[in-house]
Amino acid sequence: MRTVRDESGRRYLLLKRSDESSLVRDPRTGDETYLKNDRLRFADGESPLETAARRVGPATRRVLTAVPNERALGLLVELHDRGPLSVRELLSAYDLCESDIHGYLAEFRAAGLVEERRVAGERGYGLTDTATDGLEPLIGDFGQ
Repeated sequence: MRTVRDESGRRYLLLKRSDESSLVRDPRTGDETYLKNDRLRFADGESPLETAARRVGPATRRVLTAVPNERALGLLVELHDRGPLSVRELLSAYDLCESDIHGYLAEFRAAGLVEERRVAGERGYGLTDTATDGLEPLIGDFGQ
């Protein structure tokens, strides 16, 4: 499988190629269609798996690529559910050491998922709109 682009620059996953046309899949919708080969160019240097990942919204992709483990994901979920929290609250409420919390928060800040906030007069952190948008499709009622 390879990534191809049409004349407008739209990306597709090349599934099958014949003499005159190719079966391609739109990574945003999953729809498959045949396009004439003369309309398609190979997108060199672009992994078909990266192209396939475009099916997931950009905010959710950012959350998924920034979260290294379940504890870090849980931190984002807690910020989502409880709103901005002070650093003091984060340190006392969860079973993470100070360096882990600050490490996760630094990574999330770099990814644009959290931002520093004042919480009850103290330094704290809250989610950005990108993080909220990215978490929404992931959070559900799964019955624990």
